[in-house]
Amino acid sequence: MNTPSSQQFPQLKSKHQQMIEIIDQMLTSSSRLGITHLTTEDEHFDGRHLRINGSDLVNFGSCSYLGLELDKRLINAAIDAVKRFGTQFSSSRAYVSVTLYNEIEQLLAEIFNKPVTLASTATLGHLSNIPVLVSDHDAVIYDVQVHASVQTALEMLKPRNIQIEPLRHNRMDALEERILKLKDKYDKIWFMADGVYSMYGDYLPAHQLKTLLDKYEQFHLYVDDAHGMSWAGKNGSGYVLSQIDFHPKLFLVLGLAKAFGSCGGVLVYPDEDSRRVVRNCGKTLIFSGPIQPPVLGASIASAKIHLTNEIYKLQGELKKRVTHFNTLAKNLQLPLIAETDSPITFIGLGKPIVGYNLVRRLMNLGYYTNLSVFPSVSYNNTGLRSTINIHQSLKDIEGLLHTVAEQLPKALADSQSSMEEVHKFFRLEYNTSHNATHKAG
Repeated sequence: MNTPSSQQFPQLKSKHQQMIEIIDQMLTSSSRLGITHLTTEDEHFDGRHLRINGSDLVNFGSCSYLGLELDKRLINAAIDAVKRFGTQFSSSRAYVSVTLYNEIEQLLAEIFNKPVTLASTATLGHLSNIPVLVSDHDAVIYDVQVHASVQTALEMLKPRNIQIEPLRHNRMDALEERILKLKDKYDKIWFMADGVYSMYGDYLPAHQLKTLLDKYEQFHLYVDDAHGMSWAGKNGSGYVLSQIDFHPKLFLVLGLAKAFGSCGGVLVYPDEDSRRVVRNCGKTLIFSGPIQPPVLGASIASAKIHLTNEIYKLQGELKKRVTHFNTLAKNLQLPLIAETDSPITFIGLGKPIVGYNLVRRLMNLGYYTNLSVFPSVSYNNTGLRSTINIHQSLKDIEGLLHTVAEQLPKALADSQSSMEEVHKFFRLEYNTSHNATHKAG
């Protein structure tokens, strides 16, 4: 007898297969609309513009928040490194590392004042960290909005039958309830979250979590603060460490591929034993290729900047722009979903079709932004994700927001939607003047 197939009976498709098909359809559609899978046509970058399909667009899609990717000191250090050590050093770090690794890890240890290991990317860092740090007698709770790279690493725990469960976003009351129910059954209870969430730009409730760390012996905190690196904290050590001191049960992963201006994932540990075990046993640290000499050279130059007062001047320049964005967005009564001082901004649009329409309108008028759409956010929580960096001028920010305010009603009308519907999708209060505030709870 033949086994029924998903082709014969579509209802037999697994949730995974259905998800793959939905994502494929959405990305194919957005690619055809000229919104995703784009390629720049610039012969060189100025940090402020991208040339796409023959048009120069003001770029509000870069996560290089401090603009260090074009700093001459980083560029010259990369050139010097490639002249001295070549384009690559092709060896697993389990065998041998190019000398630049020692220098950058020493500088990063000085920034954090804790033991560190540098991974090729933050994603590969999670893939080494999490399977080694979490034991078979531990439980893991993760914020539903934690970065996909953390959730991917958690998949590696499932064959070991480790207790893993999601938690509604930033619900510290529910987290404590779960700790109380799990603490007598497991050696450690891990909570995994982001320092700065990559879609809405909202924050980890660091002070509340410190209270839980102090209160419950088994409770451990694992945070991806990739989007918080450099623009926040002493010496650019990130958002989390701008709020609390390094706790003995805190494990941090930060990224160099955003505001730091280079590439790599920084794994920061509360003690040397934890660092050593992951360095020795983490699979991607054993089997993956290393960061190459020119990138290591740029990282060393950036780290030296972070260890001077110049980093605070850069942080101040960024803050000025973020504050200007938030103030003007409120004055224009745009549905800004999470008003924080992070450089990630999110204007709610609701249905994906509204987002596609608005992004095309903005590109036609000279602005490039990122569209946050399912599965990065819930289906009807599509939004305009604009990232702020110091290459942009205050006039660039004004131009973008005035254009959004002008074009959003047209995109809503084209899509048979409304501002009232947008507010409903995001659970915002709405009145006839289009003012919005978050509902309590």
